[in-house]
Amino acid sequence: MANERINGLAAILSAIRAGTGVTQPMLVERIGLGRSVVAQRVAELEAAGLIEGAGVGPSSGGRAPRRLRLRASRGLLLGVDIAATELVVGVADLGGTVLGTRQRAIDVADGPEVVLALAERFADELLGGRTAPVWAVGVGVPGPVEFRTGLPVAPPIMPGWDQYPIRDRLAARFRAPVWVDNDVNLMALGELRSAPGAATAGHMLYVRVGVGIGAAVVMDGRLYRGAKGAAGDIGHVAIPEGGNTICRCGNIGCLEAVAGGVALGREGRMLAESRQSPALAAILAETGDIRPMDVTRAATRGDQAAQALLGRTAALLGSTLATLVSFYNPHLLVLGGGIVRAEAHVLPTIREVIHRRALPLATRDLRIEVSGLPEEISGLTGAVCLALDELFAPATLETWLETGDPTARPAPPPDSRTSPATR
Repeated sequence: MANERINGLAAILSAIRAGTGVTQPMLVERIGLGRSVVAQRVAELEAAGLIEGAGVGPSSGGRAPRRLRLRASRGLLLGVDIAATELVVGVADLGGTVLGTRQRAIDVADGPEVVLALAERFADELLGGRTAPVWAVGVGVPGPVEFRTGLPVAPPIMPGWDQYPIRDRLAARFRAPVWVDNDVNLMALGELRSAPGAATAGHMLYVRVGVGIGAAVVMDGRLYRGAKGAAGDIGHVAIPEGGNTICRCGNIGCLEAVAGGVALGREGRMLAESRQSPALAAILAETGDIRPMDVTRAATRGDQAAQALLGRTAALLGSTLATLVSFYNPHLLVLGGGIVRAEAHVLPTIREVIHRRALPLATRDLRIEVSGLPEEISGLTGAVCLALDELFAPATLETWLETGDPTARPAPPPDSRTSPATR
């Protein structure tokens, strides 16, 4: 466990990262350490090359205090967002500013060797010509991850990935510490860092509805992963309306099997083939396939069958989310993923069902919103945030601060639950 000195250093770093124009008097007020202790810790962080002066702040009568900032150019971060059908890789500085990205459609079922080789190639292209070293890597995958080990565990839509050593492979490849998490957790982290309403909500549920369905739980502003990392995996809970529908996980009646993107595409195709939906029939004739976004397009054009399908999907989601709202009582429920494109057709129904079925006290001040981050960058944003939060967490900081170089110890500590953004 990190000692008091390391905890103070991590707290000061966190405060400097979170704000602009931070001064030592501000740190004394915000962190609660004495002036002499703050001065010592600031000097230590400056000597390690992690922070630097950034002009002067307003004077309260004496000498104007120095502003402090992170030395964002000291190192680079890699973010890798692996979704069911898409790969996004980005490089960022230590301030979290994304400097470049690469993106391509994939099939995660092609397996880790194919997908990770492409991710490594994209990373090499993004790093080409840059002189700063890679300090940390954050990775998101569309399945359950044991956070302590970074290993995917029986991921339903990721054949060949079970127990694959993603962390070890990328740590050896880039000579930097690597953290791996479920992609929905990373989307929630991205929301926390980029949306003021989410950052101040305290208790939040982030629910991604796309090809799969998953949730992330935020408690007191921190991501809660549960005992092993499986908290929030709601896509494979059984619901009465699921009947005997077979899910990709092998069970029957899962929420994802009847309300996820695959189900929406399947039902949309049936509407097209039966000619119940003229708009979807036209799309099928033109493209040979029906995707979830095609159902949304048809509904937007006024197609009644497509609108009814989205309405049924929203009711199914709303019923499950009402249970979660009653159970957890969050301040904020954020919907992300492909469902955001259908916001006008699904959000009113989801809200109505939640308010009708959840406890009145749980919904009295509940805010239900869609994510403000574009789907294509929300996972990448979260991957960068994960790398930053864990890199500067007390348990990790203690392993590399003396050398000033986290690449000298590429593997993360055995358990990094002390991160200020995670539990």
